[in-house]
Amino acid sequence: MKIAMIGSGYVGLVSGACFADFGHDVVCVDKDPAKIESLLAGIMPIFEPGLESLVAKNVRAGHLSFSTDLPSSVADADAIFIAVGTPSRRGDGFADLSYVRDAAREIAESIQKRCVIVTKSTVPVGTGDEVEKIIRQIAPDAQFEVVSNPEFLREGAAIGDFKRPDRIVVGTEVEWARDYMREIYQPLYLNESPILFTSRRTSEVIKYAANAFLATKITFINEMADLCEKVDANIQDVSRGIGLDGRIGSKFLHAGPGYGGSCFPKDTLALMKTAQDHEAPLQIVEAVVRVNDLRKRAMARKVIAAMGGDVEGKRIALLGLTFKPNTDDMRDAPAIVIAQGLIDAGAEVVAYDPEGMEAAAALMPGVTMAKNTYQALDQADCAVIVTEWDVFRALDLPRVLRTMRGDTLVDLRNIYKPEQVKAAGFTYVSVGR
Repeated sequence: MKIAMIGSGYVGLVSGACFADFGHDVVCVDKDPAKIESLLAGIMPIFEPGLESLVAKNVRAGHLSFSTDLPSSVADADAIFIAVGTPSRRGDGFADLSYVRDAAREIAESIQKRCVIVTKSTVPVGTGDEVEKIIRQIAPDAQFEVVSNPEFLREGAAIGDFKRPDRIVVGTEVEWARDYMREIYQPLYLNESPILFTSRRTSEVIKYAANAFLATKITFINEMADLCEKVDANIQDVSRGIGLDGRIGSKFLHAGPGYGGSCFPKDTLALMKTAQDHEAPLQIVEAVVRVNDLRKRAMARKVIAAMGGDVEGKRIALLGLTFKPNTDDMRDAPAIVIAQGLIDAGAEVVAYDPEGMEAAAALMPGVTMAKNTYQALDQADCAVIVTEWDVFRALDLPRVLRTMRGDTLVDLRNIYKPEQVKAAGFTYVSVGR
């Protein structure tokens, strides 16, 4: 199949590289000439384990190319994927569909053969209908079908998720379009990855419902952690105890500083707004959004409390800045709110992250960025583990204590055993234990 991937960001680049690895001929299109030039030079715009080598392999094989020329890229395509950004719109929090609409108009002006036009971007229910309307107005005689095919990629594990998915959701009730999608995903179908065919609107809802449910699990266990701290219980044992129930499952039951990233914050907000617009308010999702926002600010107060209620003039080392490990994504990362809360309280904040420093520096101008873990810890009165990167999981605790000025370690990810850290001489604070 000949595939045009409109948008070379996280979803578009990973999806395009993986489709190319299946043997399809893929061109990734982007309006940003600098991004395309970098990709042509083998420089990735994002950090994702394994992506650079996968892209290089398929470029060499001739299956993957990059272009800024949308008309020529889509003219002969069997499938055109829309994988552009849908950020939260300023003012009302609804998904900004301007990039999706622009892509639809440009596609309509360029398609020359029967094809499927696939929304890979996360879009509110009804967006596929709007895309179809736009294209039919511009190209009434074109042969096409708009299909919903949401992505379920975890940052840091996206390639594995794409090639070994829990499920592939395809929203179309047109049989020839289903045949096209079966052929595109044939390698996964042969490996018995389930393909769920639904209506287009149902597919759009599935994506938002999945993210909202996962965000709810995170928020639930975070609130349970607060209760555990008050009643002298252990949240990790609670998580295991309920996670062993097959109806609940163990994933996304790890207490921490709240969710962030490119998906959960904007998708829960967009779903909430869509539901309100359709007079079917989702009160659970509304509570999740509110509680998660409060959670991040509460983590700054937790650090201040660990320091005796006053951090004025204190040096605080933040270990980890990205919203999760194995990514350089700083979007809605809890570290941003935590750092600002500490700065507002008069602290000096120094930080280190293995991959997120460049993006973080622009978002956190009041934070000093260190070159490595121990430079961040140098003369710190308190160390705070914010993101559970592997490099922070096996710290040389005696060296950490010698490097720091103080002895307080706040572990917001519960990666250490309390008795281990306390035995090393630290004042140790974790979450829900």
